[in-house]
Parts: sequence; structure tokens; C-alpha cells
Amino acid sequence: MNSQKPTRNLALELVRVTEAAALSAGRLMGRGEKEVADKAAVDAMRLVLNSINMDALIVIGEGEKDEAPMLFNGEKVGTGKPPLVDLAVDPIDGTRPLANGFLNSIATVAIAPRGTMFDPGPFVYMDKIAVGPKAKGLINIEAPLQENLEKIALSENKSLNDLTVIILQRPRHDELIREVREIGARIRLIPDGDVAGALMTCLPESGIDALLGIGGTPEGILAACAIRAMGGELQGKLFIRNEEEKKLGLKMGYSLDKVITMDDMVSSNDVFFAATGITDGELLGGVRYTGHGAETESLVIRGRTGTVRWINAKHNFDKLNPISEIEY
Repeated sequence: MNSQKPTRNLALELVRVTEAAALSAGRLMGRGEKEVADKAAVDAMRLVLNSINMDALIVIGEGEKDEAPMLFNGEKVGTGKPPLVDLAVDPIDGTRPLANGFLNSIATVAIAPRGTMFDPGPFVYMDKIAVGPKAKGLINIEAPLQENLEKIALSENKSLNDLTVIILQRPRHDELIREVREIGARIRLIPDGDVAGALMTCLPESGIDALLGIGGTPEGILAACAIRAMGGELQGKLFIRNEEEKKLGLKMGYSLDKVITMDDMVSSNDVFFAATGITDGELLGGVRYTGHGAETESLVIRGRTGTVRWINAKHNFDKLNPISEIEY
């Protein structure tokens, strides 16, 4: 009999991090203050991260591209005790939806063993394709779009007309949207939040079969951690914004034309992922405030076992605030 003792599930500790970020930022929904909300989420996230027994190096931080408050790349968090891990954070994936009171804003974090997480360096964006477990091994980001969509449809036993693709609504995707429409697939356009969009490809009940298009590299690495654990696949290619970014990338030794596989993004199965809804969305419900606290909904994933948990929590501010360094 091949058995071993259960090992520590860090994802169940990480969910406290995303819950804290969501609770702190949730009060700012619709108030038009992106940076204030980002700072609230960052401060809460850092506080709880530093209480967890781990020696974590932030490989994927959020905020550099718009000079927002951030947990910066290279920052060490945790108590400094083992295990040694890489950390990817996005205190608010969807600051714009949160600031405007729209859907699909979440707080998210992922960890993997030290040295196993891809560092995108100066590259802020990547072109992505994500699919669920049935289409794993069938896609190729460099293949013609119709070929990829036909293979995804075949894996799902669907016609192309029944396939649903999720795409960020951006001017840069006008040609992609036109091509998908010409092929005949259905499209779900989202204003922000492609971490949630990518994860939905691995959840059959979401009705999403694939994610396509250019989004943030931090969001790509975060999504790859979760999708790897859930058995799906994500591929990417660095998206070069300008000549300066290209020169810097080449100087740092990046291969600009390389397909970045899921194994490149995170090379270990021992990954942990947590996300908590801030505003309501298709993936997670948002923070709901009650008379003396709030309720949150979170998604918690462990790579080694493939376990996916949905956690509904009730938070009592009368008890939390007297013992917390931040006010909820």
C-alpha cells in the first residue's frame, strides 16, 4: 500500500490573505478610488502574508505598470521559516471594476516551491490561450485560430457554433473578435479580470470553453498555477509593447518568440492558489456586508491533490477589529 501522511495545505492559510484583501478593499466599491482601494488590499494582504510560516519571495508582484501601491517583485514576506516558496500576488484583479462598482473583481495569490515560477521581467503583457482538462495537449498558440477552436470543440463534443470563448474587451482585440465571429464561435466579452476568465475554462458549469487574447503577465502566471492544479492548460507568448521593452528583454536574455508553456510558467505540481471575490462575478460572489461583519466567497486550490474548495466565510468585525492592525 502506497500511503503517506497528509502534508501542510498552504492554500488554506492563503485564503486568509485573499479574504483580508477583499474585506479591506470591498468597502471602496464604486467610489472611483482605484489607488486607495489597491492600497487597502495591499496593506491587508501584506499583514496576513507576514503571519504565515513560510519564506516567500515575490516573483510576480502587481502595481509596477501603473505605479500603484504594490507588493513589489523581490520583496520577502512570511515569517522566514521553511518552506521556501515563490509567490505571485494580485491584491485586486480588476481595480477598474471595483472602483466603478462593476462585476468580476477578485483578490488572488499563488505559491510554488522556490525557483519554479516564471519571472516575466520587464514584460507587462502576454498573448494567452487557456482551456480546460478535455482540451489539454490539443492547443498550440502558434496554430491558426480556426484549428485551435476546432480541436477544442472536438474535445468538448460540440459544434463550433456552440463553443464559448472569453475575451477581454480591448481595441487590440478587434481583429481577434472579428475572426472568432467569422469562424462561428460564441463570444463572452469581459471588461477586466482575465484570471477569473482563465479559471472558468476549467469549471464546466461556467460554460466557458477557452480564453483568448492579450492580458497581463502577472495574471497569466497566477492563472497558470490554478489551471495546472485543475488539469487544464495555458500557453502564452510575450507581447512586446515597444522597442525599449524589446531591447531590455533581449539584454536580459529573454527569447521573445518562444511559446511559454504551463511548465515554464510554474514547473511544479506542488502549487497552491486562493482567490476571494470582492465584487460579484461569474466565478465568485463579492463581499456582502452585514450588521456586524461581512460574508465572503473564496476558491482554494491545491495542486498536489487537485482538490478544489469553495469556502463561504462569515466575518465578525466586533471580534476582528480589536485584534487586527488594520480596520475592517
